[in-house]
Amino acid sequence: MIRSLLLAALGALALAACATTEADMQADAAAASGDMTPTQRGAYVEMAAASDLFEIQSSQLAESRATRPEVKEFARMLIQHHQQTTAQLTAAATAAGTPPSPDLMPMQAQMMGELRNASGADFDSVYLRQQVPAHEMALALHSNYASSGDTEALRAVATAAVPIIQQHLDRARQLQGG
Repeated sequence: MIRSLLLAALGALALAACATTEADMQADAAAASGDMTPTQRGAYVEMAAASDLFEIQSSQLAESRATRPEVKEFARMLIQHHQQTTAQLTAAATAAGTPPSPDLMPMQAQMMGELRNASGADFDSVYLRQQVPAHEMALALHSNYASSGDTEALRAVATAAVPIIQQHLDRARQLQGG
């Protein structure tokens, strides 16, 4: 599943060759090379910001459209946690001279479209099916940057994000199974 998602990301990013900033270009280059765990500040910031944005937007949709109460509760938790990690990332990235752009990656925009088209119990299934690989990718991104990133303040942000993302991944898997 992750491999399929990474291949989809690679294809989508290859088609989206309209980056306007150096950070956007670094993120696109990292994704195009198959590197979803960059150690350069610009690429990390763009990918982490896009990840948070996807989690917030998809969870806002889930908060209003999910049918299972526990899925709605999960969505509320994701919104709260990812708003916090976004604030931390934005502050550290801006201080480092690389403010994030508020854009989804093409693959995430495609996933949002799929989610918008789902309804009822199918919505819950699609939402949870997306959350597992999205959090697996986010966990790999933040874990790698925490250990090998090129900017100390952003390494601290990544380090703080890892246990939060792991908690989300564990809960998404649990909800998906039940």
